[in-house]
Parts: sequence; C-alpha cells; structure tokens
Amino acid sequence: MMENNQKPLVSVLVLNYNGKRFLDDCFTSLLAATYSNYEIIMIDNLSTDDSVEYTRQKYPAVQIFQNGINGGFSLAYNNAFKFAKGKYFVVLNNDVKVEASWLEPLVSLCENDESVGAVQPKLLSLLEPHKFEYAGASGGHLDKYGYAFTRGRIIDFIEEDKGQYNDIAEVFWTTGAAMFLRATVLTDTGDMDVDFVHHYEEIDLCYRINLAGYKLMVVPESIVYHYGGGIIQYESYKKLYWNHRNSVFMMLKCLEGKNLPLFVVSRLFLDGMTMGWALSKFQWLRVKALINAYLWIIFHFSLVWKKRKAVQKMRKVSDKDIYRKMFPKSVALQYFLKGKKTYSQLIDQS
Repeated sequence: MMENNQKPLVSVLVLNYNGKRFLDDCFTSLLAATYSNYEIIMIDNLSTDDSVEYTRQKYPAVQIFQNGINGGFSLAYNNAFKFAKGKYFVVLNNDVKVEASWLEPLVSLCENDESVGAVQPKLLSLLEPHKFEYAGASGGHLDKYGYAFTRGRIIDFIEEDKGQYNDIAEVFWTTGAAMFLRATVLTDTGDMDVDFVHHYEEIDLCYRINLAGYKLMVVPESIVYHYGGGIIQYESYKKLYWNHRNSVFMMLKCLEGKNLPLFVVSRLFLDGMTMGWALSKFQWLRVKALINAYLWIIFHFSLVWKKRKAVQKMRKVSDKDIYRKMFPKSVALQYFLKGKKTYSQLIDQS
C-alpha cells in the first residue's frame, strides 16, 4: 500500500463484528489493490471473538477503530467518518473480496464529475461469481412506494451476470456493502440515521444525497465479490421487520408534505396485500414483521416527524425531480402479477 500525493486519499472503512472468518479474504484482497493512495480502517463493533487481535497481528497495515458500543451499522460509520482522513470514504462490508483495480474507476469518475455524490462497483456473489449479489448487483433503484430493487435483482430473483448491466449508469442508491462516497457530501446530507439500526441505512442516506442535488452512479468496471447474508439472513424475521419498518420510515422523512397522503394510502394497500398473501401461506414471521414494523412507526411518530423536519430543511431538489429517478409503478405488483423478474423487463414496459 503506497502513498502518492498526486492521488486523492481513499479511506476504506470495513465494519466488523465477530467476523474473523471473513477477514483473510477481505484484507488480503484490499492490500493487493493497485490504487496508490488509500488507507484501510477496520471499524470494530465490540467483537467478542479475537478478530481485533488477529487483525492487529496478521495485518499491521490495517488501522483499527474500536467503537465503545455496538450501536449498529450507522453509528459505527458515523464515528468512523470523523476518524478517517480521505477525500473519499468507502463503506465496505467485511464479507467481500475486491479485484485489484477496483478503486481506480471509482476515483476517476468522481474526480471528473463533482456532481457525483456516491458511486458503487458491480457486486457479484462470492459463492456464485456468475451471478449478481442480492444486496447491490449493478446499482440500486427505488419505486415510488419505497420498495428497493437493483439492476440484477428484483425481489428474490437474482440474474446471472452476462454483461447486460455493464454500462456506467445513474442509479437511485448505492449499496452499503460497497459504497464509494465523496466525504464532503455529508456536510449537505448529514450522517447516516442511527435510528434505522439495520437495513435501508444506505438507501436513506442516498435518498438525501439525491435531495441535496447530487447524482449517484454505478461503475461496473469496478468489481467486488460479496458473500451476502453474513450478518442477518435474507428471509429472517429481523430482515423482514427492518426492511418494512425502515422503508416506510424513510419515505415519511423524505417526501414533500403534499405527497404524503397518497403514499400512506398506497403503501398501506400494498402492505395489506402482502399481509393477506402471507396469511394464506401461513408465513407467520412475515405477518409478525409487518405488524411490528407499523407499530414501531405509530409509537415513534414524534421521532419520525422530528427527523422529517430536518430532512425537509436540507432538501434542494423537489419531489417532481426525485420522482423522475424512481420507478413509477409498484415493483412488487410488476413482479408478482405480471411476472417481470428482471430489471430489463421492468424498464422495457414501464
């Protein structure tokens, strides 16, 4: 890992909690990167295994930032943002491997276009490298009801990577598994929201990056392989709960007041359909997750409204412009009722 003052410093921030089993693949690949000016910082969320000591002994080039509390994804990164020195931050999971030249395309795009606030590489599955990875694929999108999907993964259908999404493209959100972020953007948007705890934290931040007038991009020339599901399994109660809760939380924060009533009615209708389907299939965990998600919103409405006021104060872009970046229909209805299971099919018929 060399330093070259002609290149902007990139701070690669790797979050770890009892993740020793992932660290060799992660740090070995990061240390082999060909970019000439970067630092690697492992953010440890109070691990109880020996991953900190293991990293200190085996990877002395990796800086270690220890949080005094395990306050979740957002708090860990908010603390690390204040510690890191880079012009650019990389929010990176520990269950990844990167290609040697992964940083150069990301830096190049941001250096040549200051309107870009965040970018992401193409994420492929570490276990099935011919397939996109669930959490990021080739860039994230959002429908107008708050449901997230990607170029390469719709709901639970994951496409094979055949080069169909290899173009540099504007996206709505960049994955928290490997997000390359312009550090100064946080001055305009604020940090990650600690009340999200798990899931949608990066999408919420990206929504605010959009509201601040920046673009978000995917650069598929940069490639990262992600294990995925290393912390919370995709169909677990926790995953279902946090995704439902936080997607509604985010939309209530970010939409203009005039668009809230239609969103609330539409989202209740769609989640009501989901509830009915889950009941018919005896999927009690999904039912419980939906109910508890809305109960949290109801009992914490004053908190939601306080956060909403802060977001509306910082916005520079109207919903009219934001809606142009969103998928205009329900991605769930397109998937389940019309059988549109790939990003290409969604765009072709939208």
